[in-house]
Amino acid sequence: MKYNFLQKQTSRRGMLRDSAALAGSAFLAHLLPATLLRASAAGYAQQAPSAADLVASMRAKFNAAPIQTQKVADNLTMFSGPGGSVVVLNGPDGKFVVDTFVAPAWPRLKKALDSIDNAPVKYVIDTHWHFDHTDNNAPLHATGATVLAHENTKQRMSEPHVQPVLYRGPDGALHDLHFDASPAEALPQQTFAASYKLQANGETLLLQHLAPAHTDTDIYVHFQKANVIQMGDTFFNGMYPYIDPGTGGKIDGMIAAADTILSLARNDTKIVAGHGPLGNKADLTKSRDMLVTARDRVQKLKSAGKSAQEAVAEKPFADLDPVWGKGIINGDQFVQVLYLAL
Repeated sequence: MKYNFLQKQTSRRGMLRDSAALAGSAFLAHLLPATLLRASAAGYAQQAPSAADLVASMRAKFNAAPIQTQKVADNLTMFSGPGGSVVVLNGPDGKFVVDTFVAPAWPRLKKALDSIDNAPVKYVIDTHWHFDHTDNNAPLHATGATVLAHENTKQRMSEPHVQPVLYRGPDGALHDLHFDASPAEALPQQTFAASYKLQANGETLLLQHLAPAHTDTDIYVHFQKANVIQMGDTFFNGMYPYIDPGTGGKIDGMIAAADTILSLARNDTKIVAGHGPLGNKADLTKSRDMLVTARDRVQKLKSAGKSAQEAVAEKPFADLDPVWGKGIINGDQFVQVLYLAL
């Protein structure tokens, strides 16, 4: 989950790859301190990891987390760890798996799935296109599962993308992440435009597309009988979210997504975040309120003519960081994210 930039970015990818350093990019000049840009320009050719190494390092960081198992309903199990949250509906109709962790976690994910029972995986549902939620589509499809997602997810996975310089690589510098198009066997075989309903194992699964929020591919999955809603990365529980402006992500959409789920949820509804612990309506309300506060502060700075880096220097989230700044991105990075996602 973390990143991106868009079809139009083919030329930018070339520029980033071929320029003497990331310092030549106006985009980077907007986001990064001059000292970091100069250091990058001076040492990029000999020191910077390759695009493939950066992605591999990101996958390895996610994969370092252990898989934790939590029962959320009689026939619903949540696995969390190497790439967010995976929810499994199991029963006589087979397993229905929502999201799939990063690729290096496949042996452990398979073992965890097999530990539930011997039923095959019938469906894999992607909450959005990012690698940490779709990496194991292909091996699950190879076992006979149908991959189901919003039509934009298939489109985004079919294209190369560049995700903004918000990942700190092994060299200590901030980098873009470059993703190639996914292989054909990883793409969803079944897609929908607005909503989709499945009946399985005594449960009704409502899949609903959201207006652009974390990306333009986001859906939520409502397990209606179990009173469980899986939000994917439209909800980061207890931490600042990443918003992917390259594939349509918008801060207003993140707030709208929270409002949508809050209108559906009861006080006892279990809400599965894309990253972070199992949540509830109170947790989502806190996250939504933080997003509104953060948006308004950054919008004020941007409207005053501050650059992203000048806004970072203002430390607008100093009071929020102790609670929200210990996750995937910190407060300074979240300022930069919001500059792109307003």
